[in-house]
Amino acid sequence: MSLFVLQQQGNFAIKKLVTTINSHYHRVSMHGLRTELLEKQAESIGIPLHKIELPRQPSMEDYTSIMKTNVDSFRNEGFSYTAFGDIYLEDLRKYRDDQLNPLGIQTVYPIWKKDPIELIKQFISLNFKAIIICVSSEFLDESWLGREIDENFLNDLPENVDPCGENGEFHTFCYDGPIFNDPVEFTKGESTYREYNTESITSGFWFLDLL
Repeated sequence: MSLFVLQQQGNFAIKKLVTTINSHYHRVSMHGLRTELLEKQAESIGIPLHKIELPRQPSMEDYTSIMKTNVDSFRNEGFSYTAFGDIYLEDLRKYRDDQLNPLGIQTVYPIWKKDPIELIKQFISLNFKAIIICVSSEFLDESWLGREIDENFLNDLPENVDPCGENGEFHTFCYDGPIFNDPVEFTKGESTYREYNTESITSGFWFLDLL
């Protein structure tokens, strides 16, 4: 949706899509999406994809170092702006700005402060198609995996879940819509539960494997 809005505004020439990859599992970090489907998604959108490979369990120092190396490369290629799909998390925006601005990269937030309910309704009305592939067990259970983002999904969401999943309640795979030349084909695989430990906090997530 952020990419769509940016394209509609017409203020930037968008030359690269950037995604972090877990190099051990060959999947998109946190989403669990296979790299092959990410590549097909970018191919259908028609913008070159740059994959930033991270180790299996990167420390914050590892992450910062790897990101800086890639950002330096982008700047040397002539890039001066990067865009994100954040909506209202002030601390996340500040982190991005603090990390990127000193390196000579300005940040853009095309859907910043948009009302999440109106934003997801617009997403649906524009005929974007997305499927739930990861949910936080703190908010949703395994039964939500594989559901399409549609009006029924919105009607069934618990009140404590942001309709855009802005707080990490769920993650999606967008496979069709006005930014795509063709739908990305896939089939649903098995679901898996994983727990992650950070600073004495254990977080559980359900993942749906897409093939």
